Amino acid sequence: MDRLRRKLIVALAAAFTPVSLPLRAQQDAAAGYTTLQNALPVENPGKIEVTEFFWYGCIHCYNLEPVLEAWLPKLPADAYFRRIPAVFNERWAQDATIYYAFEALGLLDKLHPPFFDAIHKERLKTDNPAALGEWLTKHGLDPRKFDATMKSFGVQSKARRAAQLTGASRIDGTPAMMVHGRYTISTEQGRTREGMLANAERLIIAVRKTLAGTK
Repeated sequence: MDRLRRKLIVALAAAFTPVSLPLRAQQDAAAGYTTLQNALPVENPGKIEVTEFFWYGCIHCYNLEPVLEAWLPKLPADAYFRRIPAVFNERWAQDATIYYAFEALGLLDKLHPPFFDAIHKERLKTDNPAALGEWLTKHGLDPRKFDATMKSFGVQSKARRAAQLTGASRIDGTPAMMVHGRYTISTEQGRTREGMLANAERLIIAVRKTLAGTK
């Protein structure tokens, strides 16, 4: 096991260390969301952040994709969307590095959809180096260079951060939504894919009112 991967596993262990009671999430089943006692940092505090936690191997995440893609253009101008690959174990951590390697190479928009398709339609095993290398070659990438990108400091740092955010969000599965680092929505709370997004819309409005009150 190489040193960078060992560091990632150590970060995973830290991310899922139980937190003290004041940091625990408070769930409101009737409202369809969970409120975090301590809000997580967002990338752009001046706008409303909407996050999806996902895993490439999750069929429910895959089935959410077309609904999500149709919904994203409807986001209001004061909101933005961000994906975070959830990390619950080493296998998920590897898939997170694949996601961030696509991003680092400027190929995320191009390769994210077909990679998802390959996993769920063609049964691509992302933990099979030969199969992954064949898929990468098919899409014009050098597997060795891609592996180097996966192991790069920038990609490994983002994967460690994804593990920390997964733990701090208190989610226990995917897909899950989070609005402005404060509210999370599980599939059970959303009931349907459309329900998850509808709950997110209501929370965007709530966050907008809160932000307006702080100005």
